[in-house]
Amino acid sequence: MHFKVTPSALRDARVTVPGDKSVSHRALMLGSIAEGRTEVSGFLDGDDCLATAAAMRSLGVRIDQPSPTELIIEGVGLHGLRAPAADIDLGNSGTAMRLMAGLLSGQAFGSVLTGDASLTGRPMGRIIKPLTQMGAAIESDCDGTPPLQISGGLQLHGIHYDLPIASAQVKSAVLLAGLYAQGTTSVTEPAVTRDHTERMLGAMGVEIISEGNRIALDGGQSLCGTQVTVPADLSSATFIMLGTLLSQDADIIIENVGINPTRTGVLDILRAMGADISLEHPQLLGKEPVADIRVRASQLHGGPVDPALVSLAIDEFPALFVAAASASGKTTFSGIGELRVKESDRIAAMADGMRRLGIRVDESADGAVVHGGRFTGGEVESFHDHRVAMSLAMAATIADDEVMIRDVDNVDTSFPGFCDRVTAIGGAIEILK
Repeated sequence: MHFKVTPSALRDARVTVPGDKSVSHRALMLGSIAEGRTEVSGFLDGDDCLATAAAMRSLGVRIDQPSPTELIIEGVGLHGLRAPAADIDLGNSGTAMRLMAGLLSGQAFGSVLTGDASLTGRPMGRIIKPLTQMGAAIESDCDGTPPLQISGGLQLHGIHYDLPIASAQVKSAVLLAGLYAQGTTSVTEPAVTRDHTERMLGAMGVEIISEGNRIALDGGQSLCGTQVTVPADLSSATFIMLGTLLSQDADIIIENVGINPTRTGVLDILRAMGADISLEHPQLLGKEPVADIRVRASQLHGGPVDPALVSLAIDEFPALFVAAASASGKTTFSGIGELRVKESDRIAAMADGMRRLGIRVDESADGAVVHGGRFTGGEVESFHDHRVAMSLAMAATIADDEVMIRDVDNVDTSFPGFCDRVTAIGGAIEILK
């Protein structure tokens, strides 16, 4: 599928976006190994999370879905998972692959994790190393990419692991393995990363210790089923915010968005660029803070982006590249080398797309300089990356002419109904097959 986007005037609106992908993944995994029932509302019914649901079902967990956004998970307890009948296909989801590797390393049975062409090209050495130190046995392709063959029946032991790079996925994989390990497992991260795993473990009765950048838990603790309300996904809301900021005069409210402080770097970066963004009606949904986000059209300006905010906004940089392209002056991004090993090389993918639309971008190994300008019309590639596709679609709303964005099938991995939301705020977007 492809997007055809025609320049359009966005209008005032109040909208919602789908549930948080990170929280949805964790609700499925932790609810499955809890004792008793976990009821989930606000679930993200996207391809990535549905792949995780299918994976947990293949491991013997009963998961009912009364509606697209509701789940009832009948937990089997810490040691109740069963050997799958076939390889576990996690589609496009790097989060699922890395967290499941931790979860399955301490099981009595072996398993194989695989995925689509994009996922099987992504590096997994960063999780294989600490899990192996804990006593796991994981085989991968020679370059550390999936499929991952995970041996069963091994006794894990707790370790202390200093993360070489800030990664919530690696941290979570080690902590999940730590549930099955003897002794204490702890992780120290070089910068703050999203803490959804720690919050949900705590909500399910696990005693977890957070002291500064060190997180620790003792193995063997049981989880208790609970109610999980998934907030709207800030990463998805970012695309609506971006379109609003680029517009002539739109004023848009996005309801009940997760504003976990380990995720809000994108708000800080945009505000530093001059964005008019405010939070209204803040509250807690379980352990997760939420608020309505109000965004008004703004004149943005470039400048250096604080590298300290990178780990708090790692998924939002494709959208931030577009914001930088519409800002006055130039914007310098550094310390974002992690983007080169996402669903695509997101630095190269965004640089390619914006150059095709008339924007000057200077790349470096771990960053880029984006020069403000005007988007022309044309045809661009998404490189099968959902965030690249949606970022370029929002850029197209203010382009000089029509923009075609190729190969956008993966948008449904994180934002089902994306085109409907864009249309609801006045955007002119079509799906072509």
